[in-house]
Amino acid sequence: MQRLKEAAEKAKIELSSSTSTEINLPYIMPVGGVPKHLVKTLTRAKFEALAHNLIQACLEPCKKAMSDAGLSNSDIDEVILVGGSSRIPAVQKLVEDFFGKVPSKGVNPDEVVAVGAAVQGAVLNKEAGVGDIVLLDVTPLTLGIETLGGVMTKLIEANTTIPCKKSETFSTAADNQTEVTIHVLQGERPMAAQNKSIGQFNLTGIAPARRGVPQIEVTFDIDANGILKVSAKDKATGKEQAIRIEASSGLSKEEIERMKAEAEANAEADKKEKERIDKLNQADSMIFTTENQLKELGDKLPADKKAPIEAALQKLKDAHKAQDLAAIDSAMAELNTAFQAASAEMYAQTGAQGGAQQGAGFQGGANAGQGNAQNNGKQDDNVQDADFEEVK
Repeated sequence: MQRLKEAAEKAKIELSSSTSTEINLPYIMPVGGVPKHLVKTLTRAKFEALAHNLIQACLEPCKKAMSDAGLSNSDIDEVILVGGSSRIPAVQKLVEDFFGKVPSKGVNPDEVVAVGAAVQGAVLNKEAGVGDIVLLDVTPLTLGIETLGGVMTKLIEANTTIPCKKSETFSTAADNQTEVTIHVLQGERPMAAQNKSIGQFNLTGIAPARRGVPQIEVTFDIDANGILKVSAKDKATGKEQAIRIEASSGLSKEEIERMKAEAEANAEADKKEKERIDKLNQADSMIFTTENQLKELGDKLPADKKAPIEAALQKLKDAHKAQDLAAIDSAMAELNTAFQAASAEMYAQTGAQGGAQQGAGFQGGANAGQGNAQNNGKQDDNVQDADFEEVK
């Protein structure tokens, strides 16, 4: 078998410079005590027909890379061939037809990767003689953190050029929560459990406050060497914790492609699951906001208007507990209707000047729970309502 592999490799190489080659393997195997020899002429045309599907597959990585970079064929200045198999005439013809230009042959295909690595090393070390060369690397997969409901909230998208830095502000999921876990994830799936965990740390010392009040800034910072630093800072106390992840990928090319393929194959199911979790989080936020609003209003709210609100609120709690999405939608609509009716009456009773302020705030309290990315009553519109789980 090893002799056959070596002969096939030799024939492939020879067909790059000639139109036919002879495969000659004496004494390949005995049959009935008589040695058999393999003598076969292989033409370039026959070889290209046998390898047609493999050769055509060469274009897919090119198309994917250009699509991710937002480039068209006209944006490409020069095409450099990489790897010994790029010497095959059919491969060169395919590349020329696709890009509309003759590929460059100025660099040895067997050495081009090593040359590129050496140049990048010189650039990263800021060595003299590299001039204005800029080599851009990208993040292979999306990076984010786990938030309420087991959702992965994305901070740095896949194919983002590095170095890069991105910050988002989050809040707490429970009253008087003083500690949160920052769970760092990598992958393309919407749920945390379906992605790769690459790090985790706790931020402690958060000032006790009502749910949604603390502002915790999470920052992802990837340097030119691909090293990821994740930090979390409580804006009120200044408390900060961070983690350094040396290999922000830690995955082979095959594993990265597998994760991307899984994300594409499960896109529809993942979308439905993400929508389900978002709806539950939305209902939870609305319940929290409504209860606080009722406490703040107290006796200012007429009993005949308070009763429908409390009834709709109980329906929403029951639907949320049962995770009945249709019932959640119905209860949320009913709760909003009850709030609007109460708001209109309070506005009429208190007059345009005072009632406009009171009524607007009242109605806003009901609606504040309707979006998973809304500000949940916080002053800063950039604070995401994708709360952390409480650390037990």
